[in-house]
Order: sequence, then structure tokens, then C-alpha cells
Amino acid sequence: MVRYTEDSLLPLSGLQHYAFCPRRWALIHIERQWSENLRTVEGHHLHEKVHSGPHSESIGEVIIARSIPIVSYELGLYGVADLIEYHRATDKGVVLTDRDGVWQPHPVEYKRGKAKSDDRDEVQLCAQAICLEEMLETEVNAGSLFYGQPRRRTRVSFTPELRERVAILAREMHEIFERGTTPFAPAGVPCNLCSLKDVCVPKLTRRRRTVKTYLRTHLDIEHTR
Repeated sequence: MVRYTEDSLLPLSGLQHYAFCPRRWALIHIERQWSENLRTVEGHHLHEKVHSGPHSESIGEVIIARSIPIVSYELGLYGVADLIEYHRATDKGVVLTDRDGVWQPHPVEYKRGKAKSDDRDEVQLCAQAICLEEMLETEVNAGSLFYGQPRRRTRVSFTPELRERVAILAREMHEIFERGTTPFAPAGVPCNLCSLKDVCVPKLTRRRRTVKTYLRTHLDIEHTR
């Protein structure tokens, strides 16, 4: 498997954008475009609230750590985890400073609104778990997504299928970033939910045809005359 260098790492947060729409991701991370809407502002406020708490604290048999830098050189991604819980474990886990026994990491990602109809949130959370596994040399089999509505957690199991999807998306991100090209707007994406709709102009890019397609169509027309 390819191991990326420090200079080639991409933001892990972009994985969620890419899973939603590769064009949106490229506009942000290649063209450096950004635009706010109500959803993005609410999301920023939610994350600020999470990160404003104490860096670490204990609640019963759970240790909570906030704003933890994470990285995976296998995926080529880096970022900051909202919150990582360490639950006391009986067998597998990590050893913590000034703590007896072993502890199992459990990443928690905070999201505004409700659960999505696609898997972009699960993909981002799973990528965080892969980072923790690489950094801590342990297994992380599950994490949680906390949604602002209805203010409760959803447990996510990091299945082989989800892990493979994360690896594929991360690889595609690196390939597109190296080419420096912005993909056309894909069909089936709910563009009205995107803060970059006016920058993207999805209807125009969806109408664009490649030279190969144009020539094939043109030649077919000429052939039938």
C-alpha cells in the first residue's frame, strides 16, 4: 500500500465533501473557493462549542479528550478529531499515562441537523478511526456520530466495506489533487443543499460534453445524411 509523505497529506475533513460531491471537494481544496450558508455557519458554531470544553476530563470509567490532531500516512490524510472517548477495556486497547489497565479509543464526531441519506458522515468518522489505529497501534471497531437533531448519538461500526470505501475515496482525492483538475458536477447530487451552488453552476458543467462525445455525435449525424 502507498504511504504518503508529510508534504502530500490532504485534510481529512475534505473526505466528507468528496463523498458528497467530488466537484464540491475540488472547488474547496483545489480552486480554494468557499461560501457560507446557514448550514455551514451552524456547523461551525457546533464544532466551536465542542472544542471549547476542557482538553481532557474523566466521567466515571470514560476519559474524554477533545481537539486531537490525527494523521494516517496510509490514507494520506490529516485532521483534528472532535472528541475521542477512551473506555476501560479488559483485553485490547492502549495504555494511557497515569492510568491503570488498557483503554479502547472511541471517536465521536459532532454534526448539525439530522443523519444524512448517504454515508459521508460515516466515511469521515471511519477515516478518523483508521488514523487512530495507525497512530496508537490498536484496533478501533466503532465510533459515534452525534447529531444536533434529535441530539443523540448514532453508533457506527467500521466494517471492512466501509474501510474499503474510505481507502478508495482517499486514493481518488489524491489522484485528482495531483492532476489539479476540477471534475464536472455529477448527476443525482442535491445541489440546493450546497453552499457552493452559485460558484459551481452545476447546470452548466453537466451540459458540457467531451471532444470525443462531440465528434461521435457529429459524425453520426453526418453519416445519416
